[in-house]
Amino acid sequence: MLDKQTIGKLGEDLALKFLKNKGFLMISRNFRVRGGEIDLVCQKAGQLHFIEVKTRTNLAFGYGEESVNYFKRRRLKTAILEYLSRNNVKQQWQIDVIVIELNVVAKKAKVRYYEAVEL
Repeated sequence: MLDKQTIGKLGEDLALKFLKNKGFLMISRNFRVRGGEIDLVCQKAGQLHFIEVKTRTNLAFGYGEESVNYFKRRRLKTAILEYLSRNNVKQQWQIDVIVIELNVVAKKAKVRYYEAVEL
């Protein structure tokens, strides 16, 4: 069985591949600050996308979308504001969520992409 970190990295790799196929350019990965983290920072058509990736191998803890709750959004907002400040970002930005459901045995994945999620 894969550990949590390996599953998370695999999910982020799949999400990145998905985004690149849609014309996104990766700017940063795993931007961490005290109190929060941004999984992927990408750019497309002059807009910055802060992307939260949730990977599941089963539904024992619910759907990935359900885990982007108030507390997760608050930590994400902390990290985004710090990223914007440190990088002097002036362009438009939004938050997206990608949910990856992995079937490790069949070596298949389902991807759900939610654009412009509200904080």
